[in-house]
Formats: sequence, C-alpha cells, structure tokens
Amino acid sequence: MIFLRQIKYQAPVNTTVFPFSLPVLQQFTTLSFTKSITLLVGENGSGKSTLLEGLAASIPSITVGEDSIDHDPTLQHARELGKYFQLTWQEKTRKGFFMRAEDFFQYSKKMNTLRQEMEDSLHETEEAFKDRSPTARVYARSGYANSLYAIESRYGKDMDAHSHGEGFIEFFQSRIVPKGLYLIDEPEAPLSPISQLSFMMMLQNLEQENQFIIATHSPILMAIPNATIYLFEQEVIQEVSYDQIPSVQFMKKFLQYPELFIQHLDNP
Repeated sequence: MIFLRQIKYQAPVNTTVFPFSLPVLQQFTTLSFTKSITLLVGENGSGKSTLLEGLAASIPSITVGEDSIDHDPTLQHARELGKYFQLTWQEKTRKGFFMRAEDFFQYSKKMNTLRQEMEDSLHETEEAFKDRSPTARVYARSGYANSLYAIESRYGKDMDAHSHGEGFIEFFQSRIVPKGLYLIDEPEAPLSPISQLSFMMMLQNLEQENQFIIATHSPILMAIPNATIYLFEQEVIQEVSYDQIPSVQFMKKFLQYPELFIQHLDNP
C-alpha cells in the first residue's frame, strides 16, 4: 500500500552547512515512491540516513526512542532539512513510526528499568500493607500490578531475556498497526543473517496494508522482492536493480573468493 507518493526538495540559500552540504543534496530535487517497500542503499556518509531522518521530521513521524523527533538533540539537522521537503500524499496517514536501531536499544533499556521500578514498588507496597485487610492490599497493589501486566503483555517479562534479534523482531511486530508509514534506519544492526530473512518475510506479510521506507546496508534485506531500490552514489540518487548495487557485487565476490581479499589485508 502506498501513502507517500513523492518528496520534493527545495534547497536553502546557504548550502555550506550540514546537512545541506552533503554532495547528494546538491543535485537532489525529487524522490518518488511507487511500491510498498522502498530501500535506500549506499555507503556510509552517502546521505541515505540523513534523507530518511529529514523525511521523518517533515511528516512528522513518531519515534520509538526516548525523545520525540521534535526534541531529540541528535535530530536537529533532520528538523532543519525537513523544512525544505514538500510531501505529496496519495492518502495521508498518521499511523506508523520512525525507528533507528539505537532507538530500540534505548527503548528496551527504558522499559526494563520501568519494569524493575514497578516490581520494586509492588514489593514495597505488599510489605507495607501485609497487616492490612485483603481488600486494602488489593487496592494498594492494583496500580503497580496493572502497569506490570500491561508492560509484560505487550513486550514480555524481560526484553533482555531474548537475543537482541529476537527482541527487535518481537518489539517491531508489537508496534505495527495497519495502514501505517514506517521509516526504518538500518534494521539489520541487531539481526543475524537468519533473523534478517525472518524480518524480510515479516515485511512481505505486512506490505499489503503498510508502506515501508528503509535505509540499509544489508545485502539480504536488499533482496526483498518487488521493492524499489534507490542507490545513493557519486552525488546522485538513482533507481537500480539488486545486482547493480555495489555492496551486493562486493559481497558476492568476497563469498566466492575470500582468500583474495584476505591476501590484500596481509599484503597491503
């Protein structure tokens, strides 16, 4: 499903400061979305994550981190960039979110801390009311118990009990609602290759009702069927096929002839 159709970019007068100084923004004018899944690929520093962050600020998307996109100090540049985006919608939606891999780790830590605080408060309350009537004990503990139940029902008893990959996928699934626009930056960070395949299958199952725009370095995620792939390279953004992606070409050669690359490490 497609909600966002196009980004138009009108550069400011001063393009000498970040993020406007990024080479890819010097020639960038429009980016169109014609499929439910769009992948932004390219080397570090190519501008794909910055553009995704600017888009998130322009919408504006909600975030899953501790700070909202309007207050997160690490996204000040994104808020500035987003001011120069004009968005064309097929059907506007306020559902969805913007998510970076580090946001998941921050949120996981926050929820585990909150859960521990609730458990400690519940224990203290039970101790304080142990000599009171059963009714008084129930009322005293109900607030903490209900909060704990809500956290554990949605995220499990301990988000650290699983591997980071399992926790990430469960967390992602728990927050998906139909008819949402989801902006995701490098979701492969906590995922093993097999978990990346699981994540890919999940996206395929969700794309009929949702739209995903994903910045990634993963050759596995880049292979998701029927996705539009935009390559950020040499100061331009161009649509490419999977086999045209430089990192995919490199990975194929490396897996076929790893000894050749290792020799270069030993003999620079």
